[in-house]
Amino acid sequence: MLELLGSGLFSLWLEMAGVDVKPIDALDVLAWQSSPGLVLAPDPNPAGVDTVQKYLKELIDRKLITNDMTNSQGIWMQSGPMLMANHQGTTPLPAASLTKIATSLAAVSKLGLDYQFETLVGATGPVENGILKGDLVITGGGDPLFVSEEAITLGNTLNRMGIKRVEGNLLIKGSFAMNFQRNPQLAGQVLKRSLHHASWSRRTAIQYSIMPSGTPKPEVVIVGKVKLIEEPSPSQTLLIRHRSLPLKRIVKEMNVFSNNHMAQMLADYVGGAEVVQSVAAKLARVPPEEIQLINGSGLGVENRVSPRAASAMLMALHRIAMTKNLTIADLFPTAGFDRRGTMHSRKLPEATAMKTGTLRDVSALAGVMPTRDRGLVWFAIINRGPYISSFRQRQDLLLQALVKQLEKAQPVPSAVTPHGGADSLPDLGATSRNEIIDKLVGNSGMGNG
Repeated sequence: MLELLGSGLFSLWLEMAGVDVKPIDALDVLAWQSSPGLVLAPDPNPAGVDTVQKYLKELIDRKLITNDMTNSQGIWMQSGPMLMANHQGTTPLPAASLTKIATSLAAVSKLGLDYQFETLVGATGPVENGILKGDLVITGGGDPLFVSEEAITLGNTLNRMGIKRVEGNLLIKGSFAMNFQRNPQLAGQVLKRSLHHASWSRRTAIQYSIMPSGTPKPEVVIVGKVKLIEEPSPSQTLLIRHRSLPLKRIVKEMNVFSNNHMAQMLADYVGGAEVVQSVAAKLARVPPEEIQLINGSGLGVENRVSPRAASAMLMALHRIAMTKNLTIADLFPTAGFDRRGTMHSRKLPEATAMKTGTLRDVSALAGVMPTRDRGLVWFAIINRGPYISSFRQRQDLLLQALVKQLEKAQPVPSAVTPHGGADSLPDLGATSRNEIIDKLVGNSGMGNG
């Protein structure tokens, strides 16, 4: 890195990036302004190349792949404008859930990290003695993380407003999903049961048990059926505006658990797979052919992403996150901080923010890890073959070997430290995200208690 700084290439790179910084800020800028489109020189330290060559040889020696399968394995490693290793790095390969990196990038760039989805709750009749003399109307706004805790708090809000029974139906309009059930008719059935504690499923009871102590159990009995409607009733009164968690938290949860339903809902909300791949390629500054998608989740080998593009998209997300004083670790699970979901049983170097991808014959891993000698190292590894668990182990060992050569960064850089600390959980079921529309409630003869 010092050779690069002294050669004038770094100054040229900064000029190309349009960055005006003092020399003391140079290394910090190098950490976040990187992009594969700005690779100016190979890394003079052969650590990356040597480690990758050894990795591929071990895959062959352990009979995880054959010699003729090496071209179906893809690896890209980069630190700032220095290319550390490249094996089939610009070849689009089946990338499984690395596709979710593209979905994350498209969603946060088009909507913003603080965006909140809205679910509206209305009524078609007055309330008398705790009974709604009409239908309860739910207008979905595409929230991909409307789960039991959110429904429980919504029911409690209705109870506080004086509603304990609905004589009519539960009407569902728009894009409404619950507990990752995207069929609005079935999602409505789940919501109906969740609003009345006596009809809770075992899953809902478990979710309630981890909510804050003293959380009331809702009692909203809906007598009628769940029905889908295209247009709202002209007599409908808006009661509650429910806002989702901020998009930054939704994206983190999606990536922690690699949730396919959430990913597809986000992709659909921003325009579908074609929009996702177009936006992602543009922001990552890679050729469009390096990101080929058929959906937003990664299900299907037709979703193809090059290792270079996977790294580039992560870099783009990091740049966007920094505009809000966040980091890539606020959007992806990070070793040493998160132990849930896809991070479980992985043995990655400390503070490695990552995204996994798995299909029947695909094991992929992309992310960024901090090192002493090369700063932030962005990487993507895509393996093809049936030995998924073995590939995962070898990927972890590859990164461990590399960080051993480049030395561990001490202390953990803020650029890969998530806000909220270790195992920070989402604030599901927060009452503050249910806004009672006071004037309209008043028009229905209801008070907010």
